[in-house]
Amino acid sequence: MTENRKKRRRPATLDAWERTWQRHWSKVGTKGFELPPGEDAVFFAQTRTPAKERARLKRIEAEFVRGFKGLSGLGPAVTVFGSARFRDTHPYYRLARQVGAELARAGLAVLTGGGPGIMEAANRGAHEAGGQSYGLNIILPHEQSANPYVERSIEFHYFFVRKVMLVKYSCAFVIMPGGLGTLDELFEAATLIQCQKIGPFPIVLVGKKFWRGMQEWGRLMMKQGVFTQDELGFGWITDSPQEAVDLILRTLPAAAAARLNPPKSNDRDR
Repeated sequence: MTENRKKRRRPATLDAWERTWQRHWSKVGTKGFELPPGEDAVFFAQTRTPAKERARLKRIEAEFVRGFKGLSGLGPAVTVFGSARFRDTHPYYRLARQVGAELARAGLAVLTGGGPGIMEAANRGAHEAGGQSYGLNIILPHEQSANPYVERSIEFHYFFVRKVMLVKYSCAFVIMPGGLGTLDELFEAATLIQCQKIGPFPIVLVGKKFWRGMQEWGRLMMKQGVFTQDELGFGWITDSPQEAVDLILRTLPAAAAARLNPPKSNDRDR
């Protein structure tokens, strides 16, 4: 067994797991997403006073207000979720670019997290097709900046506020291949649909090979009785951007379909 495989092997005991945990985080360090640098180390040793919590609540409220104002005039929109790690030469990037273009041609605005990878690809496709391209960007320690194909960018400090905006203004969700963040967004949307807090909206997973394991796991869970097919918004898996958009259009209420705004020309960059 090589040294690399030894390093990747799962720790055999809890003590070994803890040593691995401590070693990793002592190198990486904790991230003060909500606190000034250095203050996160003493955060849990302090009392959270009502005054501090009110100040935090004001910051949260300000982000909601900024998001509501920025997106209030948006027409029917679809949020595209997916990994930030795929470069423009990757097949999944090209697939997401096609998805963005098809959504735009149908008159649907494209919403993404505003970053690179799949997000950039979907925004790029929408932009090149002459459609609306929005990016809801998250402020991170490593400074994720908006990709160059975003027509309108709104920045957020809090992940949960950003997620509310990505869900609130969408009439469907396209889930491209991605990692933990993408899975989080997928299950958030599915849970809200299941609990009838939003929708009914379709969830379309694009990339049959990538999502095959998820599909099998979902079937197993249904057999165990933890949810039924119709509770998941009649999810669909496809490799075809055209099919994905056609499915979304079939689910639109008449009032929403009447507000579709296809671009007059699909040759913005030609």
